[in-house]
Amino acid sequence: MARILAIDYGRKRVGLAVTDPMQIIANGLDTVAAKDLLDYLEKYMKSEEVELFVVGYPKQLNNEDSESMKYLKPFLGKLKKKFPDIPIEMVDERFTSKIAFQTMIDGGLKKKQRQDKAMIDKVSATIILQSYMETKRNMF
Repeated sequence: MARILAIDYGRKRVGLAVTDPMQIIANGLDTVAAKDLLDYLEKYMKSEEVELFVVGYPKQLNNEDSESMKYLKPFLGKLKKKFPDIPIEMVDERFTSKIAFQTMIDGGLKKKQRQDKAMIDKVSATIILQSYMETKRNMF
């Protein structure tokens, strides 16, 4: 099996998470500047096999696309063009930043660590990936 890689896309920073090769557990991978993301992914995928991208889908409470979609759509086009053989699945990302922040509190991180937006992005990507994996498990 290959890994699943989750992307929590933001205009400035992107949180990344990845499964182990057996797709049992999700772990935070990194936080990358949005402008460097495709190069980072290309380099990562030279050493690791990825079979699926899971991308956070920014929605509003009323279930409509959020303002962030106008930044995400061009990225998705570039991602598909750069890695045409790897499918992309979208996962609702509502509340992931809040859940990530609460997870950091529950994990005992100090206030200074919780203010690290890069850490929040990476934890958010992990939550998106974990949510995707749980949804898939519940289908079988």
